[in-house]
Formats: sequence, C-alpha cells, structure tokens
Amino acid sequence: MATFKVTKGTPVAFRDSAYPTAYPSPHEGELFYNASNGAFQFLGVAAGTWATGGNMNTGRFNTASGFGTQTAAAVTGGLTPADDYTNNVEEYNGTSWTEVNNTSRDKFSSANSTGTQTAGLLCGGYIEPADAITNATEEYDGTNWTSGGDYPVAVNQAQLVGIQTAALFASGVTPPGLVGLCNTYNGSSWTEIAEINTARKFGTIGGGTTTSAVIGSGVTPPGLTILTNTEIWDGSSWTEVSEMNTGRNLASSSQNGSSTSIIAAGGRLNTDDSKTITELWNGTSWTEVNDLSQKRFSHSGAGTGSLAIAMGGNTGSGSNPAILTTTEEWSFTHATKTIDVS
Repeated sequence: MATFKVTKGTPVAFRDSAYPTAYPSPHEGELFYNASNGAFQFLGVAAGTWATGGNMNTGRFNTASGFGTQTAAAVTGGLTPADDYTNNVEEYNGTSWTEVNNTSRDKFSSANSTGTQTAGLLCGGYIEPADAITNATEEYDGTNWTSGGDYPVAVNQAQLVGIQTAALFASGVTPPGLVGLCNTYNGSSWTEIAEINTARKFGTIGGGTTTSAVIGSGVTPPGLTILTNTEIWDGSSWTEVSEMNTGRNLASSSQNGSSTSIIAAGGRLNTDDSKTITELWNGTSWTEVNDLSQKRFSHSGAGTGSLAIAMGGNTGSGSNPAILTTTEEWSFTHATKTIDVS
C-alpha cells in the first residue's frame, strides 16, 4: 500500500462509502477516501443524460400540452396516428402511463399547459370543426377537469408557464394572426400585461413564474423565420437576452421549472426533419448538452431543468413519419471517478 506524506493542502474526507451521485450534490468536485473499497475517489461535475421511460398508451403529436414533474406528469390532447383530434389525457408516475379523465373538448396545438399533476392548467388550442381556435381555460384537480376563466381572445401555439393559480401566457396565434399579447392568470381571471418584444408561435421553450419567466425560440413572420432569441420577464417588462445555439420550433421544454433552469429538447427547422438537439438554460446563457436518443418534434415536455421528460411527437422524416408513444427522461448525475495512486 502506498504511503503518503501530507505537506500542505486540506485533509481528504474519510468515508465508509462513496458520496451519493444524485444531483445536486454539495460535494461536487471533492476528493475523498472510500473505506468500502479502499480507493481514493473524486465526485465529478454533474452531467445530464436522457434515459428511456415508459411508453404512452396513445401516440400523439401536435400537443405540447404536458405538465407536472418527471415522476408525476400529465399529457393532454393532440393528434393521433389517424390524424384525429383527441381529448385523451394520460398521467405518468415515473414508470408507466395511465389513461385518466379526458378534457371537455378534443383539441391540439394548444401548447398551453402548466401546473402540477393535481393542479394543472390548460388554455386555448385548435378544436373541431377543423382549425377553429378556442379561448377556453380548463383546470385539472388530479381527477376532474372544470372550466376556468376564459382567455381574452381565442389563442393557440403559445407558451404557458407557472402554476394553476398564478400563470403567465405569452404570445401565440389569434384570429387573424400572430400577436405579442401576454396575460397572467390568478386562478379565476386573466389580466393583460406588457407585450413580448418579438411575437412568436411554436415558441414552446419556456419556464418560470408570473414574476420571473423566460421564453425562447419559435417562429415569426416573414416566411416563418426561426428565432434564436430569448426574452426574460421580470414582473413588469420583457427584455431580450442571450441567443439559443440552435433556433428551432415545435420543441419541448421543462416548462414547469424555474426561469434559471430549463431544458429545451428536439424540435425542427424549416423542414420536417426533426432534431435530437438539447440545450440547457442556466438563467444567463444556453449550453448544448447530451442529445435525445430519438428525433422528435411537436412533442410534449414537463419537469425541471434537472429532472425533465419529453414524450410523444413526430419523427418528421419521410412521407409517412412515425407518431411516437415513447418517453425520455432527463436527469443530472455526478460521476464518481477512482484515482490511481500507485
């Protein structure tokens, strides 16, 4: 066994076992001695990866209506493989999906949901007859859906963040077109606030609260230009900040997370070629991290920047793209490295 003589520095922690690798760890970057295996080890900087989760019962795309956490999520509506509108709702427990009570109307492309699995909020979207847009708000209590206060205008393809009793709705499409309109919800009614600087649709990347939110990417006229710009809301105004590395639309985000920790996953460019690209927002800038294993766009997301899910969507390749039932789970872990001291 090697003998060491300490001449300077700090003592190395002596432990009966390795440090836990769950994120976030206060011991990130620490060297320690693990008595269980007689080795010096180092707890590395956290890295995020995607892993396979449980499959939904109903494949769907054009939803972007997911809410909750990685182990207690819900997904609503969308288009099914038969190209039908659906009001189907499923809940996720971190392992498997279960069908629960449906919403009141078949709808898709709402892109407007937030909250928890037992206190969800859904607003707007396309409804039948084809291409009709609704201003209806629905609230979920974990069992049933009930009507909430109507949005001031019919709207879809926007972004909704926050909780059921304190939500923020930004931009989107209203008849006759794209608007920068933003409103907040107090659990019963909507109140107009300052407009976003760049109106956008399919801007499905966002998160935060009514006083601290971030919205990124999406498309805007002319020619459905894909945006890379990101705007933050401070409770009184919108300010353009850092650019995304890869602009895209119809991506998913961990929209139930804070405004300083968001995962943006998948999406597409101006073609139907879907992407696996994943970026992490830290409150200041976007960083490319590990990709999804499956290309997808028009899918749903939920969770936080450290524990997120991406589910369903469209592969977008070829004349008959696959409609997905698959779920992927994003998480940070700290790798433990053994130090060779021989």
